[in-house]
Formats: sequence, structure tokens, C-alpha cells
Amino acid sequence: MQYFPLFVDTHNLKVLLVGAGDVAARKLALLSRTFAQITVIAPDVCDEVHALAASGHVQLLQRPICEADISDWDLLYLATADNELNRHYANLARQKGIWVNVVDSPAECRFITPSIVDRGRLVVAISTAGAAPVFARDIRARLETWLPSSLAPLFDFIADKRPQVQQRLASVPQRRRFWERFFALNGDRFDDSTLDHFEQAFGCENWGGEGRDGELWLIDDATRADLLPIAALAPLQRIDCICSDISLPLELSELLRRDADRKVLPASSELSHALEAGQRLLVYGSADDIDRLKAQFPMARHLRPGAL
Repeated sequence: MQYFPLFVDTHNLKVLLVGAGDVAARKLALLSRTFAQITVIAPDVCDEVHALAASGHVQLLQRPICEADISDWDLLYLATADNELNRHYANLARQKGIWVNVVDSPAECRFITPSIVDRGRLVVAISTAGAAPVFARDIRARLETWLPSSLAPLFDFIADKRPQVQQRLASVPQRRRFWERFFALNGDRFDDSTLDHFEQAFGCENWGGEGRDGELWLIDDATRADLLPIAALAPLQRIDCICSDISLPLELSELLRRDADRKVLPASSELSHALEAGQRLLVYGSADDIDRLKAQFPMARHLRPGAL
């Protein structure tokens, strides 16, 4: 992974954009939606940048860039048509520890800006590491049609209700089950029924314990992750604990909850206690291990190609 994705808090972030043509304006249109403190330096300025400056979203300095300007910035975007100027100031920024992006020149970039789908608190970033931005754009177009605009007010509602859930439900597993139930009832819409679904989700389980009986999912080490049915992805993302005496292949690990606990394969009695406490467990092991557990736990689900 050449580029590690990060979501940066833009409050008090100081950003310098050098250039104010059409390419710079496209970058600025996105940056101006953040809380960053943005300055633009350029001798020639297009109408879009003038409009953003007039609205107070950015500070505009209409003059050529100079070396003294490269100081005390968190991020620097270079979006001029002068490749030599871009390269010179990119080198200067790197020497001063400033993260720099040279538009359309990935080799000169300390960071790159992904293609973004914005639904308020929900933001999806897509990157091809600069190799195929047109493909990233196509993926974004598909996501734009798939993710409804109602997600923005829905996640504002959820952010407002999170303290209430934390007060009413003591443990993390309880809260996780609550939100799963809420989304099962409400889906991705935000309307007059959303508050009712929120209250209904509290009554869906016996919250005195950790919730309903747990789940046991089994995968044997001969199963290729890429051949698992698509329907297996949802339960794998709900796993609380992964139990195995052998290393999981990377392809399978990528399908699992990244924050799931991991432990060696425990005794059957310990598995029983965990299931009674409402945990969702995945056991990855040899065919003999899987056959033994299927006999001991008839409710276990064996994940394998063509079955769920």
C-alpha cells in the first residue's frame, strides 16, 4: 500500500494553493468545503477563484509566488502550468517538512487527493494511487447513485443520539447490536419514522445481558476467500472474535472486522460460554477441527464456496 488513507481534522489546518486557473479552481472548490484556512497565491486568477475569495472562503494574494511564501503551512498544493516552478517549490516544501501535492504529477507528491463521495459525516474516498484517475471517477459515479442524499441528515441524527445510547446501554457489544438493529429497521433513509425506529431498536433485545445467543461461523483452511459467497461478507464484518491456531491468509483477513479480537482456538467449553454471552465467533482451522465443531455445535454455520 503506497498511499495510506487518512482523514485529517481540518480545523486550523493551514493550506496554501499556488495557482488559480481552472485546475486550481477544481481543487479549491473541494478544499473550500472544509474548515481549513486556505490561501491562494497566483498572478492570474480565474472567475471561480475570484468568487470564492469574494465569499470569504479563501484569502487571495494576486501576485507571483516567492520562496519566502513556503513557510508554516500544513499542506501545499501546486497547480500551475509551469512544471519547473512546480518542481522547484515542491522540493523546497519537502526540505521544510511541508506536505506537498503537485497536481497531476504523482511522483512529486507527498500526498494525493482521492476522488471523494461526500454525504456530510459519511465520506468515501477512492484512490488508484494516481495510476487511473478516470477509473476512480467511474467508481465514484456508481457510489454517488448508490448512496442517497438522506445519509447526511441521518448521520447528523445518529451523532446527536450517540450520548443517549451510551447512557442507556453499558457495554460496547450492546451498543453495537443496538445500532445494527437500528439500521435494520431504518435503512439509509431519514424521515418521520427514523425517531420511531431509534426507540424501537432499544426494545429489540434483552439488554440485561450482552444480547441474544451468539453466532459461530466456521471456515476450513482449504477454502479460498475469493470463492466465498457474497452473502458471507455481512456476517464476517460482524465477527467479535476470530479463533485460530494457524495464521489467516491476507485475503480472508481483509474480509473481517479489523477491530475483532483474535485468539488461539479455545476449548469447547469456552466457546460455549462466549456464545451464551452473545459473542459472534469465527473459527478458522483444519477440516478435522471444523468437522469436530460442527458435531459439537449444530447451530454453527460452515462458510464455504456455494453455501451459507
